Amino acid sequence: MDGHSHLASVRGHGEDEDDYDANADNDMQPIEVRRTPADQIRLTPEQLNEVFTKVLTATNPNVSTAITRFSYSEGSFRPAQATSHMAVHFEMDGVLIHVDSDEAREQAEYIAQQAEAEKKAVAHAGTSTEEGAVSGAATARDGEGTNRKKEEEEEDEDDDDYDVPDDRALKNQFNFSERASQTFNNPMRDREVSTEPPPTTDFGGNVTHADIFDAYVEDLEKQISAKKETQPTRKRAVDDDEDDDEQGTRKLSAAAVPGAQAKYLDEWSTNEALAFALKTMERMVNQNAEAEIFHEYKYFEDKVEAKRGGAAGTAGVVDANDRRGSFLPLWRFSFDAAKRKTVTSIVWNPEFKDLFAVGYGSYDFMKQSPGVICCYTLKNTQYPEYKFTTESGVMCLDFHPVHTSLLVAGLYDGTVCVYDVRSRSNSPIYSSSDPKSKHTDPVWGVRWQREDPGKNLNFFSISSDGRVTNWIMNKNELLCEDVVELKLMSGTKDHEEVPDNAMVGLAGGCCFDFNPASEHLFVVGTEEGALQSYSKAYNTQFLRAFEGHHMSVYGVRWNPFHPHVFLTCSADWTVKLWEINTTKPVMTFDLSCSVGDVAWSPYSSTVFAVVTSDGKVRVFDLNVNKHEAIGETRVNKKSKLTHIVFNPREPIISVGDDRGVVNILKLSANLRKMTAPSLEELDTEEEIEKLDRLLIISDKETSLFPLPTATANLMPQKTAEEKKAKNAKQPGSKPGTQPNTARDTKRPGTAQS
Repeated sequence: MDGHSHLASVRGHGEDEDDYDANADNDMQPIEVRRTPADQIRLTPEQLNEVFTKVLTATNPNVSTAITRFSYSEGSFRPAQATSHMAVHFEMDGVLIHVDSDEAREQAEYIAQQAEAEKKAVAHAGTSTEEGAVSGAATARDGEGTNRKKEEEEEDEDDDDYDVPDDRALKNQFNFSERASQTFNNPMRDREVSTEPPPTTDFGGNVTHADIFDAYVEDLEKQISAKKETQPTRKRAVDDDEDDDEQGTRKLSAAAVPGAQAKYLDEWSTNEALAFALKTMERMVNQNAEAEIFHEYKYFEDKVEAKRGGAAGTAGVVDANDRRGSFLPLWRFSFDAAKRKTVTSIVWNPEFKDLFAVGYGSYDFMKQSPGVICCYTLKNTQYPEYKFTTESGVMCLDFHPVHTSLLVAGLYDGTVCVYDVRSRSNSPIYSSSDPKSKHTDPVWGVRWQREDPGKNLNFFSISSDGRVTNWIMNKNELLCEDVVELKLMSGTKDHEEVPDNAMVGLAGGCCFDFNPASEHLFVVGTEEGALQSYSKAYNTQFLRAFEGHHMSVYGVRWNPFHPHVFLTCSADWTVKLWEINTTKPVMTFDLSCSVGDVAWSPYSSTVFAVVTSDGKVRVFDLNVNKHEAIGETRVNKKSKLTHIVFNPREPIISVGDDRGVVNILKLSANLRKMTAPSLEELDTEEEIEKLDRLLIISDKETSLFPLPTATANLMPQKTAEEKKAKNAKQPGSKPGTQPNTARDTKRPGTAQS
């Protein structure tokens, strides 16, 4: 009893013994004793029942409150408007509609109509079955009718009951079903990476204005010395004739790239190995992209001409139309800096047959602008290999025949410049900057003279100021001396010179060309239409004046095989064939429009090509037709053609127009017929004889126009052994027999059976 009374006292005096017996099993549990701390605040019942209101705000703590935007109307930064603090955690479009809405009523009506239609269909089916099965007694039919009426009345009552809405109270206005689900939350993982801080160095110092100036001066001296080391010397520019593919590198433009990239591009451009590799890769990509054009350039032949030739050969009659040729357009060369400029000159490099230079300028006095010189190659038809800019428009160009890297240019302001195409500098190595010695009018033509042993390189130029000048490339300067001053003609029958005391100027020179056999002899064409021959040995007066042109002479070209024959073209719509010992033209071709340029072919003494202002290219072969062109095509309907040049090795021509475009055309087989399998095997004497027959020369041994003694000595003479070998090679002849004179002297156009 003592133990029970003790526990009861511990648990509390309010508990009776029955309660104690019920919890006797829990006597072994620990006793909880709650004690109030001594420093706890004693609150009154009123304070304990007091309710504190908590306000929840929908403010996103991650939204920035310091956003400013620039106001163009006020010209300053203004704080941005308040941004939205709402964060959408879940959004889903529901399919529940309110029972009192119009959409809910329409849906209920539609359901009722569907149910009524189904009931009527079932009733109609039952009626049809009963009428077909029972056709006996009338009493049975009446009973069935009565039953049917009762059933219809019951169905109507059921329909009425169905239309009565259910007014039972729901928990809410929506047919809502409360469902809940719990998704699995992926455990969070924290990953941390520890890195070593980069090394830092503290540097400090004092800099004065003198230190800054000295640093700039030192850097400038380094740049000047580096530029001098990269530039080639003038002696190397003249004497070194290495391949342009190995030495000529196009400098990458670092001016178009700002910042530090310009420095790296400048370093790449000075690396010759890298530049050569980039150039090779660029050519490979270009040739792969234009593989079809390069294949046509090498192997294309006109099949129509082959068929016509075969048909004519079998019939034994050759028609003039069967000898007509065609042109195949290959490439169009253009440069962005030369757009809307006129192609004023085209010249092929004598060593590298795929390289040619193009000069860009303008013939209009009111449209003068800086000129451009571009050197293109057939290996890369998208971008020029070398390019130079001039202060004035470029009017004429010429490559040196021996030192093929030297290119001379004549400008519109009267300046002549000599460039080294391998140089990375845009400035010329020689220039006629002295106003006392340079031409005062545009320079229309320049020609290199073949190098004489022991003498400096020199070239000639002709200008509208009436002077033909010889320019000598001295060690440090460009010296000049006037060779001829072009005198005006009096216009009389004998073409006498105007007296010196007359108040007139000199004749304006437009073009000139040197005789390939006698370099001291040259022919000059003027703006007045005069055509005169001169000699460098007699510079006081001209040797002979030729009658024929009455407007400006745009071009004069000596025949590369015959030393007495040359061609001229003029603005009077004509092309004339001349012989040096006669004052009147041997042949005249009227083309009905201004002729821009004329050029002889390198593979035949009777083939030449002309370009006209109507955009057409015409090729003549005097051995086939002496009156009409055997090939004609229109290159461009909207542009005027200005210049044409034959490639010295390949059967292609380059044609320039007044819009800065150079077109490359391939000649068909009828336009490039030769008397030998290759250019190296061409016989000069045979070509001269072929042209002499066209000039109505009956005797092949003695020409109607005998060569001067000096000129005849310069012509190559064949030995007796070479003549015998030539006779042995002729078809149908036997060794030791004479050639068939009738076959050799047949008139052009006749056929052999």
